[in-house]
Amino acid sequence: MSLVHKIALTLIKGVGQRLSKHLLLHFGNAEMVFSASKARLLKIDGVGEKIAESVLYSGAIEKAEIHLDFIEKHQIKVFFYTDDDYPKRLKNCVDAPLILYYKGTADLNHHRIVSIVGTRNATGYGRLLCKQLAETLQPYNVIILSGLAHGIDAAAHRESINFEIPTVGVLGHGLDRIYPAVHKELTTKMVQNGGLLTEFLPGTSPDRENFPKRNRIIAGISDVTVVVEASLKGGALITAELANSYNRDVYAFPGRTTDEFSEGCNFLIKTNRAGLINHAKDLIYYLGWDDKLPRKKVLQVELALNLNPEEQPIIDALKDCALGIDELCIVTKLQQSKLAILLLTLEMKGHLISLPGKMFKLA
Repeated sequence: MSLVHKIALTLIKGVGQRLSKHLLLHFGNAEMVFSASKARLLKIDGVGEKIAESVLYSGAIEKAEIHLDFIEKHQIKVFFYTDDDYPKRLKNCVDAPLILYYKGTADLNHHRIVSIVGTRNATGYGRLLCKQLAETLQPYNVIILSGLAHGIDAAAHRESINFEIPTVGVLGHGLDRIYPAVHKELTTKMVQNGGLLTEFLPGTSPDRENFPKRNRIIAGISDVTVVVEASLKGGALITAELANSYNRDVYAFPGRTTDEFSEGCNFLIKTNRAGLINHAKDLIYYLGWDDKLPRKKVLQVELALNLNPEEQPIIDALKDCALGIDELCIVTKLQQSKLAILLLTLEMKGHLISLPGKMFKLA
């Protein structure tokens, strides 16, 4: 499928993410959408005269060709929703972006991705917690994600670099600029060991409405979201709420009741929207990452009988380390509903043990 047509599908006026995916499902690929006749387009639910006219005559392909020149010149990777290398955790989210633009080296399907978010008005306490998180997570082979904003986001990225952890910044604008501009030197280091990710085409400004969209990527692409400091209003609580809606783990550090930038964390904990962590080590415990070294293969499991063809791949995936249900979905290529039933069956047979944080390991 032509990359130009993939980009062009995001440029059709009046066609949003949901309708774009519906068109892809109907026609099979983006190129077929643009080669369809008006009569055929009009037969699709949600497509009226104006939408059909936009698909056929909006000039989206010509606009996409201009963007493609920039993308190729700057060696930007493009992940389209139907591509095999599209981030699999994010693809499971109902509002996943149709397309992503990426500059970097980190694997966005890495087996452990942690998002760290918080206020732009970080205190010394918040920055210290970011350092503690990075230092504690460093031996566990993780990628740390955040939104490149002032405050907690920037502290999370900087401490990741200090501890040589790959870190990815999710942007609310195109890859032709850096916002805030003061982070330009920081992003240079991030691209070398991590990356920059966005759903927005080059030329897109950091407009206010873009940042809630960015937050859903931060929440959706990660195994867990950690809120360090946050007020009752702001992007960190939006990200936490989104992570909860995606059935991802959320944790928060508590703070004094009189501190404005602990109010959001305290609220998340009080309303059971986030688990309480006092130290980064608590996060390791809840996620079941206590064993830093790979598990030895268990002979009993290798010789286990009565495993059906659907159960065996789950056992094979867990031989070396504990995994979460999202990771198991990716490895086994099973639907989460089907996988949940199989996991319960294997646990009842005594082959698996469930851990905090929706993690599983061999018994």
